[in-house]
Amino acid sequence: MTRDLHNPDLDRPGRDNPDEDNRDEDNPGEDNRDPANGHPRRDLCAVAAAALLVAAAALAGIAIKRADDVLHVGWPPLYANWAPHTGPGTPAALVVAIAVVAYGPGVAARLPWRPLLWTSWVTAMTWTWSLALIDGWHRGIARRLTTKYEYLQVIDRFENIPGTLRTFTDHILLGSPDHWPPHVAGHPPAATLTFVLLDRIGLGGGAWAGVWCIAVGAAGCAAVLVTVRALAGEGLARRAAPFLVLAPAAVWMGTSADAYFTAVAAWSVALLALALTGRTELRRRTAAFGSGLLFGLTCYLSYGLTLCALIGAGVLLLGRDRIRNLAQGLPVLLALLAGLAVVPLLFTLAGFDWWEAYHLLVRRYHQGAGGFRPYGYWVWANLACTVLVVGPATVAGLRRAGVTLVRRRTGVRTGLALLVLSALLALLVADLSGMSKAETERIWLPFAAWLLPACAFLPRPRAWLAAQALLALLVNHLLLTGW
Repeated sequence: MTRDLHNPDLDRPGRDNPDEDNRDEDNPGEDNRDPANGHPRRDLCAVAAAALLVAAAALAGIAIKRADDVLHVGWPPLYANWAPHTGPGTPAALVVAIAVVAYGPGVAARLPWRPLLWTSWVTAMTWTWSLALIDGWHRGIARRLTTKYEYLQVIDRFENIPGTLRTFTDHILLGSPDHWPPHVAGHPPAATLTFVLLDRIGLGGGAWAGVWCIAVGAAGCAAVLVTVRALAGEGLARRAAPFLVLAPAAVWMGTSADAYFTAVAAWSVALLALALTGRTELRRRTAAFGSGLLFGLTCYLSYGLTLCALIGAGVLLLGRDRIRNLAQGLPVLLALLAGLAVVPLLFTLAGFDWWEAYHLLVRRYHQGAGGFRPYGYWVWANLACTVLVVGPATVAGLRRAGVTLVRRRTGVRTGLALLVLSALLALLVADLSGMSKAETERIWLPFAAWLLPACAFLPRPRAWLAAQALLALLVNHLLLTGW
């Protein structure tokens, strides 16, 4: 699908395509001669259709709640309540939004690559912090992970970690002795163990847990950029950077453990891309081992994130020319499998049975809200939630990605299109499974992160960035989200 795989080890700005000299003044590097980029009205039509989907989900949700409140959300389709407010994060959020809209595209185009990665991480973290602090320090950060549903409620029950792991499945179902809170029961124990270990090293409590999730979660932005550069070229990665930084998803990244899961999953994909494009055999094997290790951890953080394998499959498809070279591909594959075995082996030896726990989780899910939330509503209302998470720019970018693949063009744009649409496929599979009914603005963050790079296809990025920022600011100021 792509002509070549670009070397991620080069630490210099450069052009992947000589056609990038034909650039839009508002978007350095934008190739306006690509037919897929020539229909801004169609972009607006796609955004209008997405807006109608959100409106329909809201109106239908209100009607369902009035008749019989089986949705179990305050402001459908989001797990939130109508509560217009401002907070200490409001001025900071406005400053970050204005700065990224005004200077983001230019800085992303000119800054050397490695400083760009660090700058993107720090800016994404600042954006997430400022949005979280709109709700105030205690309500927005320190208390988010201390509610009766969350992981910090059970820290003291992990005093004997091996013993707790051996009996973890005994407490998943409602009605079982000392059954786990919803989020603990709904995830493999690596999720809870993360906060147990933070507590053990002196970083206990909701404040440190919130700091961890925001700081680590923001690093997922850099992982996506590394992947896009490796598979689709530096030019497209640079164009995607401001959109990854200023994503509406940051509303739910702070503070949610799913932000942490997002970063782990994203870096597993990024290391897989580096394993296919590294300059030396040692770097490729090391990256492959790290990718497998992190993907194994991902599967023990969240059952549903096994679907990230579909994104990994897209990466492998893009790097299939390297894999065909047996002498080069076999050592990488073996290193990947070796890394993948580590976390499952450790948990299995400790007495935790992933498959048994997953089947018990399915039963627990239907014992709770998942048992009465209507599939017929959520199977499409979840997509409306996703629109609010990724924003109008991503909707327009996905339209262009689809056009790129339908026209079967070759080159780096096709590589990026395949990458983002593999994430969309993973999201749709999760949707159809029936195990994601509501709360997907949080649960699907690891998939949504890979949809955002589609914004690299868009001309005139400042207008689209402004729309992204406006959506995030409105959601965070008008609604009190549950995450």
